[in-house]
Amino acid sequence: MKIHKEGRKILFFTLLGMLVVNMALYYFNSTHLTFNRIFSAVSLIVFLLILQFFRSPYRNLLLHEDLIVAPADGKVVVIENVEEPEYFNDVRKQISIFMSPINVHITRNPVSGVVKYFKYHPGNYFVAWHPKSSTKNERTTVVVESLAGPEVLFRQIAGAMARRIVWYVTEGDEVNQGEEFGFIKFGSRVDIFVPVDTEVKVQLGQVTKGGQTVIAQLKTPASASFFG
Repeated sequence: MKIHKEGRKILFFTLLGMLVVNMALYYFNSTHLTFNRIFSAVSLIVFLLILQFFRSPYRNLLLHEDLIVAPADGKVVVIENVEEPEYFNDVRKQISIFMSPINVHITRNPVSGVVKYFKYHPGNYFVAWHPKSSTKNERTTVVVESLAGPEVLFRQIAGAMARRIVWYVTEGDEVNQGEEFGFIKFGSRVDIFVPVDTEVKVQLGQVTKGGQTVIAQLKTPASASFFG
């Protein structure tokens, strides 16, 4: 397992700062060894927690043009038909995946195709399950015209802890299913919007793995059921 590039600078300066503080404590506060040892143990735990935020495990990606794979690790918290007001301006099926602080925070392309639309929105930091988070929080919106034909919209949404969204795509890019399109530092949520006739393959509460878990199958004239 590797450390993701988005975390290397943060981890370096965090470790450096902790080393300096701990060395200063042992030098200037040498008569209070118990306190110093407790502080060192807490420092190590905090560093390990930050380290796991930025892990980048190997994934055996699932590729199929009719299928939509999970764009993130997490838990399915929404499956419903909603009005999508930013790009489609009509009713779409929404599937939302909540990323907790212990999840991998890489976000991946759910389909292969061409990026037809991209926009970054600065915003607030409501908790990710707040109803306003999809439209009020810091977020990015990406629309990909899939190889199967239908357009798929997916959105990174920052939450109460996540204060930095990173993306690697622009309009006109060709993207591959399962490859990284961004990173949400310290996690949050990803929303996916698909045609209402899309067949959902997950249930509320189901745990997903980015790039591996099939969350839906697009309805296309030539599509054959992947599951038989």
